[in-house]
Amino acid sequence: MRIQDPRRGEAAASAAAAIVVQIPAHLKHLVAPIQKLVATLDERTKQLRRDGSSVDYAAIERQLAEQAAAIESAANLCALEAVAVPAERIEVRGDLYTRVGAGLGTYRTMTGPVGLHRDIFRRVGERNGKTVDIISLRTGALGDGWLPHTAQTMAHYLQLGTSREAVQAARQVGRLPYSRASFERVPHLVGALWLEHHADIEDELIRDFVIPEGATSISVSLDRASVPMEEVVQRPRGRPRKKAPKRHVACVFHMAYCGTVTIHDKKGRALHTLRRGQMPYCDPQDLCDMLANDVLRLREKKANLPITLLADGAPEMWNLLEANFPECVFGRVHRRIDFWHVIEKLAAAAKAIGKDDASRRAMVWQWRRLLRRRTDAAATILTELLACRREQEEPNVAGSRPIHEAITYLQNNAERMCYAGAIRKGLPIGSGNVEATCKTLVGLRMKRCGSRWHNDTGNHVIHLRALALSDRWDDAMARLFATQRTSVRRRAA
Repeated sequence: MRIQDPRRGEAAASAAAAIVVQIPAHLKHLVAPIQKLVATLDERTKQLRRDGSSVDYAAIERQLAEQAAAIESAANLCALEAVAVPAERIEVRGDLYTRVGAGLGTYRTMTGPVGLHRDIFRRVGERNGKTVDIISLRTGALGDGWLPHTAQTMAHYLQLGTSREAVQAARQVGRLPYSRASFERVPHLVGALWLEHHADIEDELIRDFVIPEGATSISVSLDRASVPMEEVVQRPRGRPRKKAPKRHVACVFHMAYCGTVTIHDKKGRALHTLRRGQMPYCDPQDLCDMLANDVLRLREKKANLPITLLADGAPEMWNLLEANFPECVFGRVHRRIDFWHVIEKLAAAAKAIGKDDASRRAMVWQWRRLLRRRTDAAATILTELLACRREQEEPNVAGSRPIHEAITYLQNNAERMCYAGAIRKGLPIGSGNVEATCKTLVGLRMKRCGSRWHNDTGNHVIHLRALALSDRWDDAMARLFATQRTSVRRRAA
């Protein structure tokens, strides 16, 4: 194949230089799209050299991208033909399969579907059994021919936003020209596959995890966030009205669990956070088991990392944390109520005690400094609140008694409020990482206007999103699709 390369100048006008590119015969599918791209580019460059008028370069970019995508599709076709080794009988995982026919197969790539003829095999001795093809076995394709990189990219789009947004984003970048239904179906295939293999893969990921330089402590946090769930409700009695829906459903909010394992430096700042989530109807013990396994593996790499448990004052969170991080296994474990939850309670009490805004701000500022500097700050503040002697006569405004609530909060959690000692040791005192996880993992993705979730599909999205937010996506997907690839051996007929 010859590609003409016109050059400027008088010499180029008389005799154009030429570059000869040799394409092997088995890659013949590349010839036509490459020639088309070269011809288009040659014509475009001649037009651009004529004058200095403005150029709609966005149109040129789109045209070149479409023709480059055609070259990529042709390259995929050549590669897939090489994957489809011709054979009459093959061995897959110790079982023999025999060729039962051939047909046109469609495989979905980043640039669109690619069709080619391939052989179909069925297990020897099985009548009307499931058929397989060599391409899907060797590449680990999902469903009806979704190739690994295509499937995981679509899953990444869906964990970022809705299927409608995924289609629009794909159209803008000129990749993944598939329907909205495909963006709703294929990522859930990836999610279901992840839930099937995630325990083993996550153990491998944490074993290979490199602890950041400067790490001095680990914190573990739990929290909850509401998720809109779709529930079937009982049909009302009597004759249904005209055009009534066949299924009566309601959107009900339930609490999902979020958990984090964060590595901190000597000043308590976060270096890296591993984030996890669990849908409402799942057992939170599974989430805690994963968090505990992460901490155990990290302590194997660096044994002297102190552990801090962080949560708000909810007894359920502390029951789960303390049951899954016993000191007989993890050694001494520090327990802290989130500092900012304490300040929030005290600020509400100060609002009820203070006479004006200036006195209220001064009171909160004083308590905040006290908590950060003195180990007996919680007892001191509690004594001060009790001395006000206003909790008995405090009016119940809109069902709230802020002074009484602050006193109760301090009495129940005083032993978990030694912030001065934690600051001196460089340990974290705030659960901001899990609070941010609740917002980014659940709030931004799961609580869109009008959205409602089923437990299974929601679990797919929340786990995939947790991988992306933990910066583990590429490693996790590489290991996941490695479980789908299968070696194929040719056997004599």
